[in-house]
Parts: sequence; C-alpha cells; structure tokens
Amino acid sequence: MTVERYLRLIAGIIVLSSVLLGLLHSGYWFALTGFVALNLVQSAFSDWCPMMTILRRLGVKDASGHTVSGQV
Repeated sequence: MTVERYLRLIAGIIVLSSVLLGLLHSGYWFALTGFVALNLVQSAFSDWCPMMTILRRLGVKDASGHTVSGQV
C-alpha cells in the first residue's frame, strides 16, 4: 500500500473510532473527529500532513513508488 492509502485508512479508523466513542462514552471524543477533519482540510491546501511524514519515515512508498525514509 502507498502513503496515500494508509493515510485514508488511518484517518477513517480514527474518525470511526472517535464517533463510536463519542456516541457510547463521552461527547468530548467528537473533538478528535474535528481535529482529524481540520488536519485533512489543511493538508488539501498545504499538501503536507504529519501522518504522511511519519509513514514516509517508516519506509512506506509514495504513489510514485519512491520511498523517502529518513528525510523530512
């Protein structure tokens, strides 16, 4: 899988988990959903996301097939 696919998977898991926790445990969990949404919006404009940086450092390939491990 590529960085982009992992990013969508991780974001989806976090959003789904925080919505379920918000419904079943405490409404404060919806703040995590909002944080993920804001991060996705800012990454659409800046083309940078902290999770993508982490995934690249772990050696996950970009859509172009290049790994950028060790670089910022």
